[in-house]
Amino acid sequence: MNRSLADLGSARRALLFALVITAGVLNLVDRQIIAVLKPQIAADLNWSDDDYGTLAAWFQAGAAGGFLVTGWIADRLGVKWANPVGVAAWSVAALLHGWARTTVEFVLVRVTLGATEAMGTPTATKTVAAVLPPAWRSAGFGVSNAASSLGAILAPLAIPAAALLLGWRGTFAAAGVIGLGWALAWLVATRGLRLDSPVAAPGASAPVDYGPILRERRTWAVAGAKLLSDATWWLLLFWLPDFFHRRFGLSGVELGVPLALAYGGAALGSLIGGGIATRLLALGHRAWAVRRGVMLAAALCVLPVPLALATSSYPAAVALMALALAGHQAFSTNLFALIADIVPQQKVGRVTAFGSFSGNVGGVVISKVAGVVLAAGLGYLPLLLFAGMSYLLALGWIVLLLGAALRTASATSRA
Repeated sequence: MNRSLADLGSARRALLFALVITAGVLNLVDRQIIAVLKPQIAADLNWSDDDYGTLAAWFQAGAAGGFLVTGWIADRLGVKWANPVGVAAWSVAALLHGWARTTVEFVLVRVTLGATEAMGTPTATKTVAAVLPPAWRSAGFGVSNAASSLGAILAPLAIPAAALLLGWRGTFAAAGVIGLGWALAWLVATRGLRLDSPVAAPGASAPVDYGPILRERRTWAVAGAKLLSDATWWLLLFWLPDFFHRRFGLSGVELGVPLALAYGGAALGSLIGGGIATRLLALGHRAWAVRRGVMLAAALCVLPVPLALATSSYPAAVALMALALAGHQAFSTNLFALIADIVPQQKVGRVTAFGSFSGNVGGVVISKVAGVVLAAGLGYLPLLLFAGMSYLLALGWIVLLLGAALRTASATSRA
């Protein structure tokens, strides 16, 4: 006899939530293998910077295209089946990297990985909402966001060690096998369980005066902000190992500590940005004032990132990158919360998915631009100058489109 979520104890809920968090970590680790092991793979396959930039762009293109359909797939399959199907699909794609030899083969597996990993965001969102009671969902989303940063921390520590033992091809294969094991664990954990659709928390959504999402200024405000801000996130995610390699001559295991510290800043930014916003809202401050203030502070944290090129101090460069990544996650956490402030509940998923699609478009563009800029010998300065300004531009875009509407919505909504 199937049991509903209402019958579950806290231990079973905690187990399912932990599995969701683990899936998020696997999602990021799988995509980061190619970035962390770039020097070895590039040397083995004779890749240029432009070749690597092209592969990164194709991955983002696959993810962007995936976001156009994975939300529908997750809704269609439901939480119980969307999780194992999604994780198994991207694990097989990761595993196939170990057999790719030509550039065309790598393009195919990178597009496949990007498209299948796009299952992660809508599925995790649906699962957290289903597994956790309303009072805990905000905290759950904050922890889920921080888990992505945990994956970025673990990747530079675990991947080089795995490559020393298994080689870069074996590392891809091992990641795929671990993901398939996760899918099996989820099926065992949810056996006999009926994962019902969650009940909305009282007052969780904005008024319903929201037409087709592509005709709404609110949708385009979110999409533009995601395009600008996520471009920097993807730039640093794919190119930070290469930056430390070029700037300080680090490679392989040597990259583990600086990358872990830098991405540790991202985890702290997610928790601090979400925590501060939650505290200010609890004190009675209006939602729009809180979102705007936290996002402005986050944008200012990213502003000095070009100084990483001006310092010869290795710890200073790591600190600047950690501060920038912390700023991104604080900004991103509040941007997603802003969606809940201004979008009715029944359309939050679609607007979130379209925002994620737009962010991946930004990743496609910046990945290819980075490869071209570096291949032309221009170095990282143009890229980091853009990164430093991107969050202020994103916040300015939101204010330009929705300033008056947000002030009105903040009077009645809380994230």
